[in-house]
Amino acid sequence: MPNKSTITYFLLVGFSEAQEVQSLYFMIFFITYIVALMGNLIIITIIVLNHHLHTPVYFFVLNLSAVDLGYISVTIPKVMANSLMKTKWILYSHCVAQTFSFVLFGASEFFLLTVMAYDRYAAICHPLHYETVMNRVACVQMAAFAWTFGLLTATLHTGATFASPFCSNVINQFFCEIPQLLKITCSHMYLLEVGAIILTGCLYFSCFLFILISYVQIFKAVMRIPSVQGRQKAFSTCLPHIIVLFMFYSFGVFAYFRPTNRTPSKVDLVAAVAYCVVPPFLNPLIYSMRNKDIKGALWKLID
Repeated sequence: MPNKSTITYFLLVGFSEAQEVQSLYFMIFFITYIVALMGNLIIITIIVLNHHLHTPVYFFVLNLSAVDLGYISVTIPKVMANSLMKTKWILYSHCVAQTFSFVLFGASEFFLLTVMAYDRYAAICHPLHYETVMNRVACVQMAAFAWTFGLLTATLHTGATFASPFCSNVINQFFCEIPQLLKITCSHMYLLEVGAIILTGCLYFSCFLFILISYVQIFKAVMRIPSVQGRQKAFSTCLPHIIVLFMFYSFGVFAYFRPTNRTPSKVDLVAAVAYCVVPPFLNPLIYSMRNKDIKGALWKLID
């Protein structure tokens, strides 16, 4: 049996080996990746070039699009390359880098969504003090907080996962996913990662409570607005964030908080595709479809 000292590559066996199916997977992932790439790049370009969008809410949307670009680029290009070249391997060092980058962007997105909840709370519950509270320095510090905690989370989980020796180099997934890597460890060193998961789980739960409390206060403030039109306008500013939050949490819970087996499962594959591809693909659409500012800026850019 191979161990950590002899393993130089892993085999990613998430998808079918049939050539026709591989070609289909390549086309699906290629189209999805291009759409997600163009959507997030357009959002970033619009916000950078339009000075009217240099506000706290769009500053965080810009950071979210940057995170989504990295999030989907960590996994999908490798899947497409393997499908195109009809291979399934990934170098050990590349697997470490992929795991680190995936956790970095995923955790950064989570903390960004937490910060964006505070931005909505400040805008609706304290509108008179909004510009003071959410000034440029504060926004940069909050974004730096999200990226820094993402970096620390990635370092913690990657180090804890690859501290364990591996009894196999076969990963039942299409990328180096931590739960699947833990299944092929052959020592109790994997308990380091279990401890890291518990630690970050407590931190994530605290962020979830913060978001929940923020939106309770937001809904209370919205219900005190006398006009129906005013309530609808206030709520519409929160709707994209709520949808993205729900999508991110639901996919994450489905992927990581359900019982897992040692045997390969198609459910694992579906869950991974859902939380790797769907959020970066849909987030630009969610933030632009009902947003008049972004639509107007896009038409100005085109003209």
